[in-house]
Amino acid sequence: MNAPAPTAMQFSAATIARFDREVAKYPPEQRISAVMACLAIIQQEQGWVSTEAETALAAYIGVEPIAVHEVTTFYNMYNQRPVGKYKLNVCTNLPCQLRDGQKALHHLEKKLGIEMGETTPDGLFTLQQSECLGACADAPVMLVNDRHMCSFMSHDKLDQLVDGLRATEGKA
Repeated sequence: MNAPAPTAMQFSAATIARFDREVAKYPPEQRISAVMACLAIIQQEQGWVSTEAETALAAYIGVEPIAVHEVTTFYNMYNQRPVGKYKLNVCTNLPCQLRDGQKALHHLEKKLGIEMGETTPDGLFTLQQSECLGACADAPVMLVNDRHMCSFMSHDKLDQLVDGLRATEGKA
Protein backbone atom coordinates (compact mmCIF):
# COMPACT_ATOMS: atom_id res chain seq x y z
CA MET A 1 0.00 0.00 0.00
CA ASN A 2 1.33 3.46 -0.93
CA ALA A 3 1.84 6.12 1.70
CA PRO A 4 -0.55 9.05 1.45
CA ALA A 5 0.79 12.07 -0.42
CA PRO A 6 1.92 14.89 1.85
CA THR A 7 -0.61 17.66 2.30
CA ALA A 8 0.35 20.77 0.41
CA MET A 9 0.77 23.94 2.42
CA GLN A 10 -2.09 26.35 2.01
CA PHE A 11 -2.02 30.09 2.55
CA SER A 12 -4.78 31.99 4.31
CA ALA A 13 -7.24 34.08 2.33
CA ALA A 14 -5.58 37.21 3.75
CA THR A 15 -2.18 36.05 2.52
CA ILE A 16 -3.55 35.24 -0.93
CA ALA A 17 -5.13 38.71 -1.05
CA ARG A 18 -1.73 40.23 -0.29
CA PHE A 19 -0.13 38.06 -2.98
CA ASP A 20 -2.84 39.13 -5.44
CA ARG A 21 -2.01 42.81 -4.84
CA GLU A 22 1.68 42.16 -5.58
CA VAL A 23 1.07 40.01 -8.66
CA ALA A 24 -1.35 42.59 -10.09
CA LYS A 25 1.56 45.00 -10.47
CA TYR A 26 3.00 42.92 -13.33
CA PRO A 27 1.80 41.65 -16.71
CA PRO A 28 0.36 38.10 -16.49
CA GLU A 29 3.37 36.58 -18.25
CA GLN A 30 5.69 38.17 -15.67
CA ARG A 31 4.04 36.96 -12.44
CA ILE A 32 7.44 35.70 -11.26
CA SER A 33 8.41 39.37 -10.78
CA ALA A 34 6.28 39.38 -7.61
CA VAL A 35 8.24 36.54 -6.00
CA MET A 36 10.40 38.73 -3.74
CA ALA A 37 7.42 40.64 -2.38
CA CYS A 38 5.49 37.40 -1.84
CA LEU A 39 8.45 35.81 -0.04
CA ALA A 40 8.62 38.87 2.21
CA ILE A 41 4.92 38.44 3.00
CA ILE A 42 5.45 34.79 3.91
CA GLN A 43 8.37 35.64 6.14
CA GLN A 44 6.48 38.50 7.75
CA GLU A 45 3.61 36.20 8.62
CA GLN A 46 5.52 33.01 9.49
CA GLY A 47 8.96 34.28 10.55
CA TRP A 48 10.75 32.22 7.91
CA VAL A 49 10.28 30.66 4.47
CA SER A 50 9.98 26.87 4.53
CA THR A 51 10.46 24.62 1.51
CA GLU A 52 6.73 23.90 1.69
CA ALA A 53 5.98 27.64 1.51
CA GLU A 54 8.30 27.98 -1.48
CA THR A 55 6.50 25.15 -3.25
CA ALA A 56 3.08 26.60 -2.48
CA LEU A 57 4.17 30.04 -3.69
CA ALA A 58 5.54 28.51 -6.89
CA ALA A 59 2.17 26.86 -7.51
CA TYR A 60 0.37 30.14 -6.85
CA ILE A 61 2.63 32.08 -9.23
CA GLY A 62 2.67 29.27 -11.79
CA VAL A 63 6.40 28.51 -11.92
CA GLU A 64 8.61 25.59 -10.99
CA PRO A 65 9.55 25.46 -7.29
CA ILE A 66 13.23 25.84 -8.16
CA ALA A 67 12.53 29.35 -9.51
CA VAL A 68 11.30 30.41 -6.06
CA HIS A 69 14.01 28.47 -4.22
CA GLU A 70 16.72 30.24 -6.24
CA VAL A 71 15.46 33.61 -4.99
CA THR A 72 15.10 32.44 -1.39
CA THR A 73 18.64 31.09 -1.29
CA PHE A 74 20.25 33.99 -3.15
CA TYR A 75 19.22 36.73 -0.71
CA ASN A 76 20.15 36.45 2.96
CA MET A 77 17.13 38.51 3.99
CA TYR A 78 14.97 35.40 3.59
CA ASN A 79 15.23 33.06 6.56
CA GLN A 80 15.29 29.44 5.44
CA ARG A 81 14.79 28.18 8.97
CA PRO A 82 13.37 29.69 12.15
CA VAL A 83 15.55 32.45 13.59
CA GLY A 84 15.75 34.33 16.85
CA LYS A 85 13.79 37.47 17.60
CA TYR A 86 16.90 39.46 16.73
CA LYS A 87 18.79 38.43 13.62
CA LEU A 88 22.28 39.92 13.67
CA ASN A 89 24.00 39.99 10.27
CA VAL A 90 27.64 41.02 10.50
CA CYS A 91 29.33 42.07 7.27
CA THR A 92 32.41 39.98 6.63
CA ASN A 93 33.18 41.22 3.13
CA LEU A 94 36.75 42.40 2.53
CA PRO A 95 36.39 46.11 3.41
CA CYS A 96 34.70 45.23 6.70
CA GLN A 97 37.24 42.47 7.38
CA LEU A 98 40.05 44.97 6.93
CA ARG A 99 38.37 47.05 9.63
CA ASP A 100 37.71 44.21 12.10
CA GLY A 101 34.45 42.79 10.76
CA GLN A 102 35.62 39.23 11.40
CA LYS A 103 36.70 40.23 14.91
CA ALA A 104 33.23 41.71 15.50
CA LEU A 105 31.64 38.43 14.42
CA HIS A 106 33.92 36.42 16.73
CA HIS A 107 33.22 38.82 19.60
CA LEU A 108 29.47 38.26 19.17
CA GLU A 109 29.98 34.49 19.00
CA LYS A 110 31.78 34.62 22.34
CA LYS A 111 29.31 37.05 23.94
CA LEU A 112 26.24 35.11 22.80
CA GLY A 113 27.77 31.66 23.36
CA ILE A 114 26.90 30.51 19.84
CA GLU A 115 28.65 30.16 16.53
CA MET A 116 27.82 31.94 13.32
CA GLY A 117 24.61 30.49 11.88
CA GLU A 118 23.22 29.45 15.27
CA THR A 119 20.47 30.77 17.51
CA THR A 120 20.80 31.30 21.25
CA PRO A 121 18.97 28.70 23.38
CA ASP A 122 16.49 31.37 24.57
CA GLY A 123 15.53 32.08 20.94
CA LEU A 124 16.53 35.71 21.26
CA PHE A 125 19.50 36.01 18.87
CA THR A 126 20.54 34.44 15.58
CA LEU A 127 24.02 35.33 14.40
CA GLN A 128 24.85 35.37 10.70
CA GLN A 129 27.52 36.74 8.44
CA SER A 130 26.54 38.69 5.37
CA GLU A 131 28.09 39.98 2.23
CA CYS A 132 28.51 43.67 1.55
CA LEU A 133 25.93 45.87 3.24
CA GLY A 134 27.04 48.91 1.24
CA ALA A 135 28.45 50.92 4.14
CA CYS A 136 32.16 50.18 3.77
CA ALA A 137 33.21 53.58 5.14
CA ASP A 138 31.38 52.76 8.39
CA ALA A 139 33.01 49.35 8.88
CA PRO A 140 32.56 47.13 10.67
CA VAL A 141 28.83 47.21 10.04
CA MET A 142 25.92 44.94 10.83
CA LEU A 143 22.24 44.72 10.11
CA VAL A 144 19.68 43.94 12.81
CA ASN A 145 16.51 42.17 11.63
CA ASP A 146 17.21 43.11 8.00
CA ARG A 147 16.21 46.69 8.80
CA HIS A 148 18.49 48.55 11.21
CA MET A 149 22.05 49.31 10.08
CA CYS A 150 24.66 49.63 12.82
CA SER A 151 27.98 51.29 12.00
CA PHE A 152 31.48 51.37 13.53
CA MET A 153 30.70 48.30 15.65
CA SER A 154 33.50 48.16 18.18
CA HIS A 155 33.41 45.52 20.89
CA ASP A 156 31.93 48.10 23.28
CA LYS A 157 29.18 49.02 20.82
CA LEU A 158 28.43 45.34 20.18
CA ASP A 159 28.15 44.74 23.94
CA GLN A 160 25.85 47.75 24.32
CA LEU A 161 23.63 46.55 21.47
CA VAL A 162 23.27 42.99 22.80
CA ASP A 163 22.85 44.11 26.41
CA GLY A 164 20.25 46.69 25.36
CA LEU A 165 18.24 44.16 23.37
CA ARG A 166 18.38 41.69 26.24
CA ALA A 167 17.25 44.40 28.67
CA THR A 168 14.21 45.21 26.52
CA GLU A 169 13.27 41.54 26.77
CA GLY A 170 13.83 41.46 30.54
CA LYS A 171 16.73 39.00 30.06
CA ALA A 172 19.63 41.21 31.12
